[in-house]
Amino acid sequence: MADGVLASTTFPLTVSAITTDIIVYAVLILIIAYLGILLLSFLLTRLAERISAHRTQILMVIPFAKIVIYAGAVYLIASTLFKPDIAELVAFFGLFGAILAFGVKDLFSDIVGGLVIIVEKPFQIGDKITFGGYYGEVTDIGIRSTRLLTPDESLISVPNFQVFGQSVSSSNAGEMAMMVVTDMYIDGSCDSTVALAVAREAAVTSKYAALGKSYPVVVLLNDFPFYRQVRVKAFVSDIRNEFAFKSDITRRAWDEMRRQGIRPPVPGAIPGEDR
Repeated sequence: MADGVLASTTFPLTVSAITTDIIVYAVLILIIAYLGILLLSFLLTRLAERISAHRTQILMVIPFAKIVIYAGAVYLIASTLFKPDIAELVAFFGLFGAILAFGVKDLFSDIVGGLVIIVEKPFQIGDKITFGGYYGEVTDIGIRSTRLLTPDESLISVPNFQVFGQSVSSSNAGEMAMMVVTDMYIDGSCDSTVALAVAREAAVTSKYAALGKSYPVVVLLNDFPFYRQVRVKAFVSDIRNEFAFKSDITRRAWDEMRRQGIRPPVPGAIPGEDR
């Protein structure tokens, strides 16, 4: 009797004998869960690309599915290894929580951070965000990290726990359209009124512009003797066309401005620009 009490106190759960069948079963469950997530992610991604108007909403199902599938896999494996009653289950999770707090607190913080991101949605899959010092499109929200595809096609993994200590900026907040700001600099002696009109026309006629969202706004900044800054603020219809839109309006605006006799500033006129 004493030995039984001691065993129950040391490890409250009843553990089944770990046999080859149990090991094979656990590995099989994990493989099925992993392949299930891959298949579901593939199908949802394909669906999101076909229904582009709801791309971000469809893609946000993926992180929810990961949590549900992995939680189900862990439950199936644990129920095979342990035969707990309610009191033993509470004791086990208390011990498990203590291990997480002291041994793998960073991992635990990442997992909690991932849950916060999924539930509170400071950003979603498909958003263009600035997070952890990086800017890019959110391609995946995982259990431990968020992946960003930067403008130079680099895939960055940012730990989820950083959501607690850093600000997150989302350019589109789950929508397909986003505001794009494009700056062009002209020589201070040139006619800024003509430059503003040309830049506005280039933005309005761009095939990437979302005119139904908001009409482009063009303003004149830094009206100095040596240079003037023309800023175009317009919505692009799809966030993935952000840089194509900036390139399109810049190229076409400068083609027309040169025909109108408007020149770029001389090197060194803009602070920080080498002569």
